[in-house]
Amino acid sequence: MNRRIKKQFWLSPQDARELKRKAKLCGITETAVIRILLHGYEPKEKPDARFYEAMRQLSAIGNNINQLAVKANALGFIDASMLKAEALRWHKFQADIEAVFLRPGESNLKWQ
Repeated sequence: MNRRIKKQFWLSPQDARELKRKAKLCGITETAVIRILLHGYEPKEKPDARFYEAMRQLSAIGNNINQLAVKANALGFIDASMLKAEALRWHKFQADIEAVFLRPGESNLKWQ
């Protein structure tokens, strides 16, 4: 993205603290909060450690399933297409979790 236009504006101390607090909750910069809002989305709070542990475990499961699919296909003793479908299902589940916890959601603000 080519960002060549600088915008400067003033906030009250209370608004500045609130912008900083919300950016910290989301784990993004204050500028990113403003850009997300401008594009009609609402930033989400950064998930806690349990989310990242669950994502790590899901990723490990997905990797294991893919390794099993490769081995099963090579040896020819298991339905590789079924195993691959299961791997795809796990990857979709992982993406869905990311969407729920990490991606900004559509805003319901009426001024857009």
